[in-house]
Amino acid sequence: MKHLLYLFTVVLVVSCNSSETKKEIQTNTSTNTTQIQKAKQFPDLKPDRYNVAFLIMDGTFNTELTAPFDIFQHTIFRDSIKAMNVFTVANTDHAITTFEGMRLLPDYNYVTDSLPKIDILVVPSAEHHLDSDLDDMVMLNFVKQVAKTAKFITSHCDGAFVLAEAGLLNNKVSTTFPSDIDTMRKRYPNLDIKKDVLFVHDGKYITSAGGAKSFEAALYLCEYLYGKDVAKSLAGGLVIDWDVTKIPHLIVD
Repeated sequence: MKHLLYLFTVVLVVSCNSSETKKEIQTNTSTNTTQIQKAKQFPDLKPDRYNVAFLIMDGTFNTELTAPFDIFQHTIFRDSIKAMNVFTVANTDHAITTFEGMRLLPDYNYVTDSLPKIDILVVPSAEHHLDSDLDDMVMLNFVKQVAKTAKFITSHCDGAFVLAEAGLLNNKVSTTFPSDIDTMRKRYPNLDIKKDVLFVHDGKYITSAGGAKSFEAALYLCEYLYGKDVAKSLAGGLVIDWDVTKIPHLIVD
């Protein structure tokens, strides 16, 4: 009888251990699967291209984001030029919602991710670029840090307020959304802010009036980098009649 009781106990212990082992394997498998599912996928950036980052956040206006994004992304379809890798950066891993309601998942979180070197930073306008966004020191410091090594910093519409708040437009000529020029002049009285132009190029900074005219500022940068023929080709692909001489603009020597 004692022998049978001992045998039953051994079988029970082995069975319990086996059950615990199975649970542990299942738990580990589930954890690994979750980790794989949560693993962040970064864009495939070609090493022989300009890296162009678009700064996005809740309230970003669609046109000021998509207009230059379209122009710059299409450079990959042109031969014999140094094309552009385009990607988005935000202060979150979660989707942002544009002013018009489009949900976009950022490619990089500039707070936590290791970022590629940024050659061109694009700052589209956002809903709160005239108020609460200008108190976001993490965002402003990111823009300032990128500006130290970037070849170009471009803004569209009220994205110029971000550059101004970061101190990047000091001793530079700039512009912004036409109806916000007086507001910008009042907030930054020492800046030289131009009216009646669609974009201004001063050093590494290109500021534009924004809206649909964001296409023009982006095409101008492409003409500056690649020449007139490439710019006209990019414009033609989007049915834009491109001639920079017909566009009110200012280039500061």
